Formats: sequence, C-alpha cells, structure tokens
Amino acid sequence: MAEAYIIDAVRTPRGIGKVGKGSLAASHPQHLAATVLKAIAERNHLDTSTVDDVIWSTSTQRGKQGGDMGRMAALDAGYDIASSGLTLDRFCGGGITTVNLAAAQVMSGMEDCIVAGGTEMMSLTSQMAQDDMAEGKAPQMMGSGNKRLQTVHPQSHQGMCGDAIASMEGYSREDLDEVGFRSQQRADAAIKAGKFAKSLIPVLDDEGNVILDHDEYPRPETTREGLAELKPAFTKIADVPLDQDGTTFRKLINQKYPDLEIQNFHHAGNSSGVVDGAAAVLVASENYARKHDLKPRARIVATANMGDDPTLMLNAPVPAAKKVLEKAGLTKDDIDLWEINEAFAVVAHKFVTDLGLDWDKVNVNGGSIALGHPIGATGSILIGTILDELERTGGRYGLVTMCAAGGMAPAIIIERVEDFA
Repeated sequence: MAEAYIIDAVRTPRGIGKVGKGSLAASHPQHLAATVLKAIAERNHLDTSTVDDVIWSTSTQRGKQGGDMGRMAALDAGYDIASSGLTLDRFCGGGITTVNLAAAQVMSGMEDCIVAGGTEMMSLTSQMAQDDMAEGKAPQMMGSGNKRLQTVHPQSHQGMCGDAIASMEGYSREDLDEVGFRSQQRADAAIKAGKFAKSLIPVLDDEGNVILDHDEYPRPETTREGLAELKPAFTKIADVPLDQDGTTFRKLINQKYPDLEIQNFHHAGNSSGVVDGAAAVLVASENYARKHDLKPRARIVATANMGDDPTLMLNAPVPAAKKVLEKAGLTKDDIDLWEINEAFAVVAHKFVTDLGLDWDKVNVNGGSIALGHPIGATGSILIGTILDELERTGGRYGLVTMCAAGGMAPAIIIERVEDFA
C-alpha cells in the first residue's frame, strides 16, 4: 500500500458567526473556501490541472452553502477545470473525514494529489434557525420527522446531550468550567506567541482589502468567577414542545434513560463558539510529491470511524481513539499531542478522564470553546493545528478526533516527518 503524506495545511481566521457582529458574515461561503484553496495552491506552486479531486465538508448544505462547494469553490479559486470536486456531510466530523478519504484514495493508488478541507458559515446557519423560529417552526431534533427512527434511536439537542452525559458521569459545573477557562488561557497564549501564524491565511475582498486576519472569537479576559456566574444555556429549550405529541428534547433522552435526572451545566463559556471559517489540507503520494518537488510534513498513519449511542450523541471519540490506535499499532503513550474538539466541555473532560491522559498533551493551544467551531471545517483545522505544534515541539505522533451528531466520531493519527519514509 502506498503512503499518504500531508504536504501543507492552511485555514482562515475564525470570525464571529453572527450577522452584524462577525467580520466574515457578509462573505460568501464559497469565497472562504476559495481563499484556502487558492492559498494552498500558491504556497505549494501546484499545477491545479494535476489535482485529482477536491474533497470538501459542509454540514448545513442549504442556501448559499448548498450545491457542491468543493467543485464551486475550486473554480472560484482559479483551479483548472480538470480538477474535480465533491462535498460531503458527516456533521461536525466532516473536516476529518475529508482528509481521511483523501488519504484512502492516495493509499489505494487510485489518486495522487487531493486537496481536502471544509467550510462552515455559522452566521448563515444561525440566521436560518432564527428565520425558522420567526415563522413559528419548533427547533429541529435529529432525524426530525422520522417517528420510527426517533422511537428506536431517540436523538435530542446536542447541548442537552452534553448536559445528560455530565449528569450521568457525575461531573460538576466546576469541572466543566475549568475546561472552558483552560481553553481561553491556552488560546490567548498561543495567539500572543504567534503559534497559528504559519497556517493562518487572511481573508481578502475582491479588491484585495483585508476582511479578517486574526481569530475574532477568543475572550482572553475570561475568569473562573465570570464563568461561574453564567446561566446554563439549555434550560429553556429542554422542555419546548417539538411536535403535537408534546415531545421535548428532555423526553427524547429520558425515553431511553428514564431514570436519568438531567441537570444543566453547559453555557456559552464552556461550549464551542459559533463562528465562520474554512480550512484546507494538501494530501499527496510520494511519487507525486517527488515529481513536483514537494516536501512532506507528515505521514498519515491510520484513520478510523466509530459509532456510539445516538441518544447521548457525543460519546464516540473515546472508542474512536482506541480504534485508530489499534489500527496504527500504537498505544496512548506513543502519542505526543492530542486534539479533541471542544464541542462541549464534557466531551473533552470525558475524553481525558476515560483515557487517563495528561492535559499537558491535550488541546495545548486551546480549542473550540475559545476559538470557535465552524462545523464542517473544524476537523481540517485541528489537523493543521496539531501538525504545526508537532513541528514546533519536535513531537512524532498526533491524534485528532471529534464527536459528530448521530453518535459518531472519525479519528486520524499523523506522524511528523522531514522526508519520505
């Protein structure tokens, strides 16, 4: 089997995902995707007619985010028309999955050069949700409208799932607030030290003016005391009727876990930020890289996908990490750096607790609580983040995983390299 190498990784800054407040909110999502596609081509002097495919992730494929963004954004970025493109949806996990599929194509020998990545403009999706509510539509549950699915696998709101897991595990509000505080502190230190500079690509308008050149969401002034004062975010939505039968998000979870008393722990300060952003990762075979004088930065060691309980929804990262470690023939002690997406604080806290990890190796530059979580792009962002940090620290192996709606988690292990194996 051929090896698949990561040649480069780039991302946009993450802009606040709210119309009127976020610097990227007036941009077209294809423009964000084209920004990173153009940058990765220019930085590596790619002849885009030799790019076999652009594999892209976008979760909410409606409105401006509808259609095949992988293809449309590549054309917008000036790629040769011979370079094909597709767009997929694995909810939050799509940005890892695009890289994993690129690796599989290269390792199988079917393709030689693929740009993988993702885009999500949550300013758009947030506006869609507000418009739905203005029209009197109830918040949507996963699998909405499929009564049979909701009977067999009831699926609630992700925030409620986070609260349910914390209640089930006996975690405290203080435990989860500490995850949020740590994320802000680490992100602030990383930004001040310029640790994101290598991969960060400013977003420009059509006239070349800078729209955004820095991450817009972090709140470095966050304190433990301030977090403790925030009210839980999902208390009201828990009992809003979703249909004529009186189904609520709380009842969906209690349908499967009738004895679970769900307490509300999560709020804006210990949940992932709503942002806009895009990222791209260049994956190539050794033959292609040598022929085009490209130097590898990492080798893709192993990938995996894992499903878990759809009702709790957020618990698949731990079994996904175990699965990808087994595929790689490695143990947790071999991993120098870990990235677990901070969709909610409980996800990261449970991941570290269940695997017995040291926080000194996990999300060392902060995570989505501080920096934001542009759904379809986040996985690709994290792969680039861990690669940059492995190079800075001289580490060898990095593992990236994240929860995804429906109770899923993709995972990937990369090895920092300075040349071909």
